[in-house]
Amino acid sequence: MTDSHSKQDSHSKLDSKAASLRLANVIKRTPLNYNAKLSEKYGAEIYLKREDMQVVRSYKLRGAYNMISQLSPEQLSRGIVCASAGNHAQGVAFSCDKLGTRGVIFMPEITPRQKVKQTEMFGNNSVELVLVGDTFDDCLAEALTYTKEHNMTFIPPFDNYSIIEGQGTVGVEILEELPDVEVVVMPIGGGGLAAGAGTYLKNEIPGIVLLGVEPEGAPSMLKALEEGAPVTLPEINRFVDGAAVKRVGNLTYEICKDLLDEMLLVAEGKVCSTILQLYNEDAIVVEPAGALSVAVLDACRTQIMGKKVVCVISGGNNDIERMQEIKEKSLLYEGLKHYFIVRFPQRPGALKLFVNQVLGPHDDITRFEFIKKTNKENGPALVGIELANKADYDALVQRMQEFKFEIIELNNDQTLFEYLV
Repeated sequence: MTDSHSKQDSHSKLDSKAASLRLANVIKRTPLNYNAKLSEKYGAEIYLKREDMQVVRSYKLRGAYNMISQLSPEQLSRGIVCASAGNHAQGVAFSCDKLGTRGVIFMPEITPRQKVKQTEMFGNNSVELVLVGDTFDDCLAEALTYTKEHNMTFIPPFDNYSIIEGQGTVGVEILEELPDVEVVVMPIGGGGLAAGAGTYLKNEIPGIVLLGVEPEGAPSMLKALEEGAPVTLPEINRFVDGAAVKRVGNLTYEICKDLLDEMLLVAEGKVCSTILQLYNEDAIVVEPAGALSVAVLDACRTQIMGKKVVCVISGGNNDIERMQEIKEKSLLYEGLKHYFIVRFPQRPGALKLFVNQVLGPHDDITRFEFIKKTNKENGPALVGIELANKADYDALVQRMQEFKFEIIELNNDQTLFEYLV
């Protein structure tokens, strides 16, 4: 990141205005909604760019169609290939159906079923899906091999001028509706959205502040900026699947390093709390990556105060089956859910004592199972407890100790937590 943005001229290949005309009859011009609750909370004018309301429920259609629509008839006849964690796949599938070409789409095996089904639907029998590997990077390698073997055209998810240019149309729409915007917060996975929208926004308003945000478990752009070049992370947390890549693009990095004013990280648990907040308070359904730009506002509160701010809600492809996991991660992050290994005192009625006197009046047991098979009620047990207030935790632990319950606090032991919970 730099205070000088003179290098942006080197990316003159990007013409997002022309891309907007190309996409005019294909994509939906998504709303830019003022959010009163967030504005009051942060003392700023906060607007949400609702790409969750796009045709395929994410901005990815913009880049995919922009590139595929410019292929030659000969390239289209041979077919195309892509690799995606979900949203790019849907954009490619939609484009294949619209432009009458055949597509082969590689997705990680762990892709939420909802995204798989949506891709099949948008492809309308024009695409073949191949589920392979545990991460985007795994399926990318397979997709590139397949492309070469079958002499097809690869449609990259982010590291391509046409893709970046298409994603830049998000920035075009933002400025057309809010020409005096001062801060734009954008989620970053591979970097295509930030590179495209960022280039357009900085060219039009050199003094605009661009903030990029990644999940803590996949800080690929932050590490690239720290190292001075893209680096491959040895492992990542895949929960925020739309932004969980091990390595950003070479091209997107070169563009973003001259545009971004700051890179910020957000804990996955905070992302989950934001998903629930947006749903409960605003009836907005977002996927984890789509919540990043709002989840990070606490971390940049002083930078945005008094400013006109746009948060890009990048996608809304959230599988309803994930909601229980999202709620659990949120409770853990907020300090409202705790797991213990409890060894009960060697006396009759210990379990009854635990329930009646150790638990507070607003504490709930949400999980209870003996770790070892035993006929006695005083065996060690895995106990999950949900609190009404984070501040109640210390008193709960103190009562356990006073009544001689031996405990291991699993929230503080990541290895045991992952093994037992």
